[in-house]
Amino acid sequence: MTSNPVFLVVIGGLLVNNFVLSQFLGICPFLGVSKKLGSAAGMSLAVLFVMLLATAATHPVYYYLLLPYDLAYLRTIVFILIIAALVQLVEMVLRKFVPPLYKALGIYLPLITTNCAVLGVTILNIDSSYSFGMSMINSLGAGLGFLLAMVLFAGVRERLEQADIPPTLKGLPITLIAASLVSVSFLGFQGLFGL
Repeated sequence: MTSNPVFLVVIGGLLVNNFVLSQFLGICPFLGVSKKLGSAAGMSLAVLFVMLLATAATHPVYYYLLLPYDLAYLRTIVFILIIAALVQLVEMVLRKFVPPLYKALGIYLPLITTNCAVLGVTILNIDSSYSFGMSMINSLGAGLGFLLAMVLFAGVRERLEQADIPPTLKGLPITLIAASLVSVSFLGFQGLFGL
């Protein structure tokens, strides 16, 4: 096994500490946008982009503005405001340059603002005392983990559409059962690297 911290942080965010499947953050878009592979991938890329931008913005704001002026208690509010501004930026860009994806994501695109996975990664970076570079790497790993979870679950849901499911389990019940099974499969990665 390797002891490369960059590798461990990326693998941690991707598999072991997957925000959706292990930490259960970002469940709203996970369940809402994962019906089709295209929209799941588009949403995941938007979340990945916002995670990276949010980390790039919140890390210096925390260390150079909030911490020196004893305003660290405002961290959550300030981070949410930064994330909201970044989501508006992504929404404008998608509306202008990728209208089909903008329409496919619908209401879930503005919900990235309240996506606890995005806020969670920014707070985790601060709580873990990561440097700016390691924070960006952690955000990349977390975003790729979000993408992996969304794409895998979109494939599962597309298969469920064609499966013969008892009427009492159709819809949300079978979706939640499938999500729990995918989540359990990721628990096997926890002992892999000792993370």
